Amino acid sequence: MSFFAFLAARRAELLALAAQHLVLVAASTAAAVAIGLPLGIAMTRLRRLARPLLAVAGLVQTIPSLALFGFLIPLPLLGGIGTRTALTALILYALLPILQNTYAGIAQVDRVVVEAATALGMTDGQRLRLVELPLALPVILAGVRIAAVVSVGTATIAAAIGAGGLGTYVFRGIATVDTRLILAGAIPAALMALAVDALLGAVERSRRPFRAAALLAASLVATLGLALFAARPARERAVVVGSKNFTEQVLLGEMVARLLESRGFAVERKLNLGGTNLCHQGLLSGELDVYVEYTGTALADILARPVPPDPARVLPEVRERYAALGLDVLDPLGFDNTYALVVRGDDAQRLPLRRISDLAPHAATLRVGLFGEFLERPDGMKGLLRTYGLRLGSPPSEMDLGLLYTALLDRQVDVVVGSATDGLIAARQLVVLEDDRHYFPPYDAVPITSRQAEERHPGLRAALATLAGRVDAATMRRLNYAVDGEHHDPPAVARDFLRAAGLTN
Repeated sequence: MSFFAFLAARRAELLALAAQHLVLVAASTAAAVAIGLPLGIAMTRLRRLARPLLAVAGLVQTIPSLALFGFLIPLPLLGGIGTRTALTALILYALLPILQNTYAGIAQVDRVVVEAATALGMTDGQRLRLVELPLALPVILAGVRIAAVVSVGTATIAAAIGAGGLGTYVFRGIATVDTRLILAGAIPAALMALAVDALLGAVERSRRPFRAAALLAASLVATLGLALFAARPARERAVVVGSKNFTEQVLLGEMVARLLESRGFAVERKLNLGGTNLCHQGLLSGELDVYVEYTGTALADILARPVPPDPARVLPEVRERYAALGLDVLDPLGFDNTYALVVRGDDAQRLPLRRISDLAPHAATLRVGLFGEFLERPDGMKGLLRTYGLRLGSPPSEMDLGLLYTALLDRQVDVVVGSATDGLIAARQLVVLEDDRHYFPPYDAVPITSRQAEERHPGLRAALATLAGRVDAATMRRLNYAVDGEHHDPPAVARDFLRAAGLTN
């Protein structure tokens, strides 16, 4: 009953996300049919096209969905953050079953029937329209049905690149270890897949499948047209606020969004994006107008610059180099979210462990958990192992950020790479090891926007400046725990903080 109450409380957002999901599926499937059907027909006329086209479509199917989204983001016209990239990926995934079934359906039409149609004087076009397509239609519709159902599932991943849909709840639930959110996204997606399968199955079994398919297509086109028409004006006016895919970033994104809304700005949220470089590219391309970054991450990961020995030089250098990119780094929010190696309290007492260098004698037996990005970052795992002379007995376990502390508390790993402001650290009696060799640079949280965004939205910089110095480390830790430990809704936590700080009414 509590789960149903949870759904009822979020019904407006849930319906909006379900509508986004349905639009993604309908638009991508319709486009895949528009592309795949003519290509499938062409393959039956020019048989030498069949093998290479099916091979390319099959190759696309082997690429993991997140990897395909990543490949598409840098591409002009087709890529970017948001719906365009998601639609491109979904169309590519949907092509194979449509191509295969169109080709197989027409190729399997009895040759005697085709020859009889030719003997009656039909042209190739008439034979295709009046004989081959009607006989092949059940097979073609089966391919469309498979493509649409697969698209429902794949569209869930699109939330990682800011395309919205029911995957937004799934990713948010994983980040906050909240089963209710995961189910709130997964169950409607499963029901949608069943509904799409049943609807297209009814079209496939209809006595007049051509007419039923035409009516369905007309309905989809009208729905998509209305949705796009309604969404376009809002998109042109809105400030687009982004965030990375972990609790603190979602909270900061909500703070920024609600603060701007209180100042009269229309806001579009693209939260829970895949990672650092995705947000940065979003700013450069104009897909995002603002997001909160960390100075050490900006210098080491994005700019690929060595970290100066004097921490006070990090922010000025980041500002100078970002200015050359047309980006403005605003004043820090008030906390340093440095990386932290975290262990269980009982292990810290038993071994004992107080500093990162204390891990060296035990490194061969310790199991380390981390998020994948940390393995590739210049300020990540390789440098950490080298600086502290750590020799691990087994490779680190990669997992989503939201699962790190669950794995640590369940004793599946012994050390995790977290953040100093993670809310679960104090609440679960965990211990942060001192960075005694000062490996990690400062990670001051700073809003970053572009000059292009400031020109489009006068007053944006002044509104964001009101957050400067208002969020200290203890406050951020408390807010993170409210989401991760107490399972409060990030928008509500952000709203309450802004009101308590006197930044909104």
